[in-house]
Amino acid sequence: MSEFTTLVKNRRSANKFLENVPISREELDEIMNMVKYAPSAFNLQHTHYVVVLDPETKERVYEAAHRQYKVKTASAVILVLGDKEAQQNVGPIHEGLLHLGVMDQREFDHTVSSVQAFYEAGGDSFKRDEAIRNASLSAMLFMLVAKDKGWDTCPMIGFDHKAVQQILNIPDQYVPAMMITIGKEDHSNQRVRGYRKPVGEFVSYDTF
Repeated sequence: MSEFTTLVKNRRSANKFLENVPISREELDEIMNMVKYAPSAFNLQHTHYVVVLDPETKERVYEAAHRQYKVKTASAVILVLGDKEAQQNVGPIHEGLLHLGVMDQREFDHTVSSVQAFYEAGGDSFKRDEAIRNASLSAMLFMLVAKDKGWDTCPMIGFDHKAVQQILNIPDQYVPAMMITIGKEDHSNQRVRGYRKPVGEFVSYDTF
């Protein structure tokens, strides 16, 4: 069994963490330095992470997350956000390729205009879908990298989005895709892994 296969099988959604286990900014930055390689549409890198380490802020987020114990005991609580206006960054993101000569000016201008037009044509619902879709890709990589570095995580949607946006001063152009708690799992009452469908029940070929 490969190391990656073992990693995937060992990653679990941790519902209870060991209390008072600190995680440093340096450790989180190491994780994020790998997370930046997550795929995103047109390399727009829609995702922004808000990492909550401050105890008082964490307590407020805990209240907004309906007082879930895993939020209270986690080493950090992380909001995964998607930028609904990520297409506005297409120019700055691709400027490096222009300066390196990988793109000529005509190709650069076409990329900028076509990507922006594509998102504007899709409208607000498409922009929101794209924000959540791309943030979710990044979040999955975050959880795998965290596990590889010895940390356990749990993705969550059970929180008051408006309250959390207010607590963390999140601009309106960002939509919360999920919350992720991170820490060291308390294995004292870990449940058996839930049922997983066999491949034949969730994969179809050529037609549904």
